[in-house]
Amino acid sequence: MKRVMERARELREDPKVHYNCAQAVLIPFAEKKGIPLETAFALTANFGSGMRAGLTCGAITGGLLALGLYGAGDPKDAQEFIRRMVSAHEGMSDCAHLLAANAKTGTPKKVHCDGMVYEAVELAESMLRERGIEIS
Repeated sequence: MKRVMERARELREDPKVHYNCAQAVLIPFAEKKGIPLETAFALTANFGSGMRAGLTCGAITGGLLALGLYGAGDPKDAQEFIRRMVSAHEGMSDCAHLLAANAKTGTPKKVHCDGMVYEAVELAESMLRERGIEIS
């Protein structure tokens, strides 16, 4: 079976379907748990684009969902995940703020969002390993 990161990259590069950031983070973890792509896709549909309102980044919400799915659902786990993501982005967690800051750099939006997805996947995997939780 494919690695989680490899699958996330595959989803983000799919020219036929747009997987929002939350979907691209959660789906690879969900599939490893036997949850069908369609189910994970539907569960995270409203978390893209910052809950469709420029609020919390979909990559962050997808990462939190992945942690919870694997049993790392303690408030401390969520706080640690958010702290680590936010600290890497000048204290920002909202999609609108992250995209505005990114626009100033001239980096294409897709490149930025892909980076957020890959960062969230990597962090969720790392945190699960730190807690002795195997991704299967």
